[in-house]
Amino acid sequence: MTDIRGMRAFALSDKGRVRAENEDNFLSKPQTGLFAVADGMGGHAAGATASAVVVDSLSRVAPQGAAVELRRQCEEALQGAHRDIQRQAALRGVATMGSTVVMLLTFDRYYACLWAGDSRAYLLRGGDILQITIDHTEAEQLLADGVLTPEEARNWPRRNVITRAVGAGATLALDFVNGELLEGDIFVLCSDGLTGHLSAAEIAGLACGRTPEEACRALIDLALARGGTDNVTVLVAAYRTEQDATRLRPGREESRETTRPR
Repeated sequence: MTDIRGMRAFALSDKGRVRAENEDNFLSKPQTGLFAVADGMGGHAAGATASAVVVDSLSRVAPQGAAVELRRQCEEALQGAHRDIQRQAALRGVATMGSTVVMLLTFDRYYACLWAGDSRAYLLRGGDILQITIDHTEAEQLLADGVLTPEEARNWPRRNVITRAVGAGATLALDFVNGELLEGDIFVLCSDGLTGHLSAAEIAGLACGRTPEEACRALIDLALARGGTDNVTVLVAAYRTEQDATRLRPGREESRETTRPR
């Protein structure tokens, strides 16, 4: 059985100040060691449907007895979602329909992230913040190729054009990183509705020293205060051993999932 007793998580989603609908979705399953954020593309019903397909597929992954099996099950679920989204796009006559995904998997004292698109995962450790995913965007690829400088990439007119997504393209390619969990680690998974308004340093400042619920609310509130130009979804997962769990505020349920009214 997966040992995830040390993970405390909370997720929150908001449609923002500009968009009429929320095309983001999230999943928080501490009992499985699976956490995910998905950001739909395709506009209105198509985008919302695509991200829902991703989350629904992952929600059916059961607890596993080995880390490699948990990863395999998640990858198979996403490949199934990829095919399902393509079938639905064909039925709808929609040219563009897909969803980004970023996942955090935890097993015993280890973590892994899998992703496609520009939804991100950050790791806060010892007061420092590290972006552990690399955006699958046109601007990021041009930056890696040396065509753009970091400053040019930030202002590139097509900086939000993603190059990978579940449901887009003939095949789905996922990137993967893993590592060891350390006491006090905090993970922040988010859609680009957050990173479009907040820097990594600001994310760290609002996530550190707070419970996962408090961190989610503070991060989304600041994104909304700065315009909320996109749907914004944040999932915060903190690692505390059983012996250290008393440091969390007593009586709080940190594995709840909340979607603000749309």
